[in-house]
Amino acid sequence: MATDTVARSMTGEEMIALAKRHTLYEWSAQSKVDPIPVASAKGVYFWTPEGKRFLDFNSQLMSVNIGHGDSRVIQAISEQAATLAYASPFLATEPRARLGAKLAEITPGDIDTFFFTNGGAEANENAIKIARLVTGRQKILARYRSYHGATAGSMSLTGDPRRWANEPGIPGVVHVLDPYHGIQRGWDSAGQSLALLEEVIQLEGPSTFAAFILEPVTGTNGVLVPPDGYLQGVRELCTKYRILMIADEVMSGFGRTGEWFAVDHWKVVPDLITMAKGLTSSYLPLGAVGMRPFLRKHFENNVFYGGLTYNSHPMGCAAALATIRVYEEHHLIENARAVGALMKQLLADLRERHPSVGEVRSIGLFGIVELIRSRRTREPLAPFNGTSEEMAALGQFFRQEGLYTFVRWNTFFTNPPLSITEGQLREGFAIIDRALEIADRAVRD
Repeated sequence: MATDTVARSMTGEEMIALAKRHTLYEWSAQSKVDPIPVASAKGVYFWTPEGKRFLDFNSQLMSVNIGHGDSRVIQAISEQAATLAYASPFLATEPRARLGAKLAEITPGDIDTFFFTNGGAEANENAIKIARLVTGRQKILARYRSYHGATAGSMSLTGDPRRWANEPGIPGVVHVLDPYHGIQRGWDSAGQSLALLEEVIQLEGPSTFAAFILEPVTGTNGVLVPPDGYLQGVRELCTKYRILMIADEVMSGFGRTGEWFAVDHWKVVPDLITMAKGLTSSYLPLGAVGMRPFLRKHFENNVFYGGLTYNSHPMGCAAALATIRVYEEHHLIENARAVGALMKQLLADLRERHPSVGEVRSIGLFGIVELIRSRRTREPLAPFNGTSEEMAALGQFFRQEGLYTFVRWNTFFTNPPLSITEGQLREGFAIIDRALEIADRAVRD
């Protein structure tokens, strides 16, 4: 039967059937996929075709930072499409020119030059390409509790289990342990972590490393906020050994942590910074690599061997400019700090009242809850890289009650749009509070 490309609106059941029949879902065995059909979205909510409302407590992929359906961004995209929908990246356009200048204003320190990509994975790919071209070195340091994207190079940089099926990957990546505060280990101190990092650098050969890439606040691997002194120490070690520091701010950037970029909390200026997600609030695909002047200078007389058909796409750049205006006009970064302070209190309250809550962490509107099966042994409610009946039931309860968030291993996330109000935040936590009764029943002692 022929499928109309322009036709009546589908039911949720029809959407799911056709999507599962003709498309692949990521990170999933296809027989296990059970997607929520989405017909529309506005602010912090989205709706199924049948009208069921969900509170988006994860900003989709930690990316719709300004909230759904902002008319200013939609208008900017529409006007750019009508004026100039696409131009070769060898040409100059007004959105490209204006966005580069604006990003130079808001990125840390003296970062003032940008290469635009389709998303975060390609931003990280090009960051390591730049590092290798400039330094003439090949090795890249990365951390085990990390995710940097699903393309060949960025997946090799990734430390978490999503890397395993894609190995051996690109050569030259060396992983190191990072500061971790979880349910079975307390914080490694900044000093301990930095000593371990320097030992690995020494053992591998300082002169062999082009760069160290890290998420300033680790995202899907636990919302790990580094202890004070750690990022400053990383900056000092990178300077000492002439290793470029790459800050992957794809998830933690654009207000998520209560500052433009997470590194701003610690007044650290990386040599390269990567971004996507909140850059356009995911209204259109766009990523970027930002670099300091000495890196740009290298390419004045040396070829930059990189390129993308959609580099500096006019519509993506227009969407980014409009999105940044929304952050500024609606004071969303300030809101992330203010409402984030309430979220920290609500998370702490969950930990006090629910025996299944072993640990909570947050910075700004970037939060996570770790669940345990035993208060005594701190055994997680699901194994590393696995799930459990209780975690599956928790996810089903969230879905039933209209709360959308990520449930991963023994954790779930609290990452709402930065536009969320205190009332909407409490609405989400009320659902979480009821859901945790499921996890509490699994606690043995």
